[in-house]
Amino acid sequence: MIKLFLDIETLPAEEKMREEIAKEITSPKNLKTEDAIKEWEENEKPLKIEETFRKTALSGDFGRILCVGYIKEMGQKIDKEVIKGEEVDILKKFWDVARDVDLFIGHNILGFDLKFIVKRSVVYRIKPTLPISFARFRSEPIYDTMCEWEKWSGFISLDKLAKALGFESSKGTLDGSKVYDYHQEGRTDEIYDYCMADVELTRKIYYRMNFSEPR
Repeated sequence: MIKLFLDIETLPAEEKMREEIAKEITSPKNLKTEDAIKEWEENEKPLKIEETFRKTALSGDFGRILCVGYIKEMGQKIDKEVIKGEEVDILKKFWDVARDVDLFIGHNILGFDLKFIVKRSVVYRIKPTLPISFARFRSEPIYDTMCEWEKWSGFISLDKLAKALGFESSKGTLDGSKVYDYHQEGRTDEIYDYCMADVELTRKIYYRMNFSEPR
C-alpha cells in the first residue's frame, strides 16, 4: 500500500480581495451620529477588513496554497518534500505525486487540507490524477488522525494530540495563525520547515494509533 502523509500551509486571497471585502462591510446600524460613523470608519472598519481578509486563508474558495509538505511511503522507499512555488505548479506537482497513492494520511485533511487542494484544483482547471472519496466514517482512502482519534465526534489540534501521546510539539514559535505574517516578512523557509515538521509528527501519530512504528 502506498501511503502519502501530507500537510498544507495557506495564505489569504489575492490582495484585490480586500476591495471586495471593504465594499461588503458597512457600519453598524446602532451608530446614529456622523461622528460615531466616522470614528468607526477610521478605526474599527480597517480592523474588520483585515480580520475578514485573513480568514480567507481558511477556505479554498479564495485562499491560496503556499506549500504542500509530504512523506510518501512506497514499500521500502520513502520520498519527502515540501512542494513550493507558484500555486498552479504546486497543484500539478501534488497530483503527480498522488497519482498512485492508496491512502492519504493527515490531521484534519478530510475537512481542510485535501478539500482545499481539490477546490484550488477546480479553480485552476487542474484535473486530479485520481478520484478521492470524501465519504465520512471510514479510514480509506483518507485516514484523518483527528477524526480517528475523536471517533468522528469532535476536534483536537495536532499539538494537543501530540502531547496526549507523549510526542514533542512541532509548533515551536510558529503556528498556522502566524503563517501569513511570516510570509509577509519573507520568512518562508521557516514556514516550509514548520510544514514538514507537522507531516513528520502526523506520521508518528498515525503509527502510534495503529500500534506500529514508522520505518
